[in-house]
Amino acid sequence: METQLLVKIIHMSLASLLIVVMLGRTASLFVGTQGQQPNPKGRKLWVGLQHFSLSFITLTGLVSLYLKDFVVQPWFYAKLVLFFVMVSSMIKAFKKDETIALVQRRAGMVISLLALAGLLGLVIIKPVFS
Repeated sequence: METQLLVKIIHMSLASLLIVVMLGRTASLFVGTQGQQPNPKGRKLWVGLQHFSLSFITLTGLVSLYLKDFVVQPWFYAKLVLFFVMVSSMIKAFKKDETIALVQRRAGMVISLLALAGLLGLVIIKPVFS
């Protein structure tokens, strides 16, 4: 099997895992919350899976860029921006800080899910700018 194809399959599999993890963590903001904090049940598992998927998505993305000699399409830069928006809003949503209201956490997660939807849309459509 070609290396680029193998890296792409791993990358997409990890993206699928990230979608499941994000939905699970979103549910923790609505069910079983304690004060202004998300549901603590399964927190370590969700956090571990989130870090695993995000780390290896980044790693496989960098390997893929290397294998393509860093030649990218113009929409790739929008993909990077949406990825950073998604990660930063997830950080805000799940930060261990009592001063962050539950409404702010939920809004952060909605922003993160919208960024993920935009990112997936870019990947599926692959717009051509000319």
